[in-house]
Amino acid sequence: MWDVASPRRPSRVAGVTMAGFRVGDLNALRMVPHPAVTLLLEFGAGSPVVDHAGRRQRGSLVAGPGLGSGGAAWARGENVECVQVRLSPVVARAVLGISPADIDGAVVALDDLWGREASQVRERLAGVSSWEDRFALTGALLARRHEAGPPVDPEVAWAWRRIVAGRGLVRVDRLAAELGWSRKRLWSRFHSQIGLPPKRAAKLIRFDHAAHRLVAGGSAARVAAEAGYADQSHLHREVVEFAGVTPANVAGEPFLAVDDIAWPGR
Repeated sequence: MWDVASPRRPSRVAGVTMAGFRVGDLNALRMVPHPAVTLLLEFGAGSPVVDHAGRRQRGSLVAGPGLGSGGAAWARGENVECVQVRLSPVVARAVLGISPADIDGAVVALDDLWGREASQVRERLAGVSSWEDRFALTGALLARRHEAGPPVDPEVAWAWRRIVAGRGLVRVDRLAAELGWSRKRLWSRFHSQIGLPPKRAAKLIRFDHAAHRLVAGGSAARVAAEAGYADQSHLHREVVEFAGVTPANVAGEPFLAVDDIAWPGR
């Protein structure tokens, strides 16, 4: 059983949201790529396990944007309780202490990034009894790290937010022109600080929107038109590229079905 124990909560840090999960028996869940950096803070009797690219990570984890492209990441676990945090790549560098580019779309153990602080966070989460207290504790931690960490360039943050607002349909060369930057400069700064090249980020954001429209019951033809794909074949290719399954199959993915419950108001 995979239970959303407490749905989405905004953090006092802009670009950060949290949800609480309780997993009785999670067996081979395909992780569908998402534009956010995902921070998983576990504190239960069990431990989440993520298999990706031939490697297995256990416990509290950090996943880069786009983790699981091509159906390459799977999650498992029993008796897991965790706070899952979605970090906009704009704030992830400050919160994590490294750029999302250093994660490179993979999954890493939080211990490797935060050292002893990761185990201290686990102990503190396990020591409180309510989800509200866990969210408050996590929010305070994120705010403290965000304040102390290095911000991304304001131009890069602006470009990311324009891409998100446009659901991935903004042209990169137009963004560069509006900034007064060369396309090469935007690509370099954006990639190094966000963790994805701007064109790849736009494709991922467009896919995320389309995938949730498919889960909501939209036909492939209608979703392709509404999400800005050239045609239904174009949608098919990009869904397979990111999710590893066809549009018809991605509509039944449990990861996406739970997503709208855990993160309402997307």
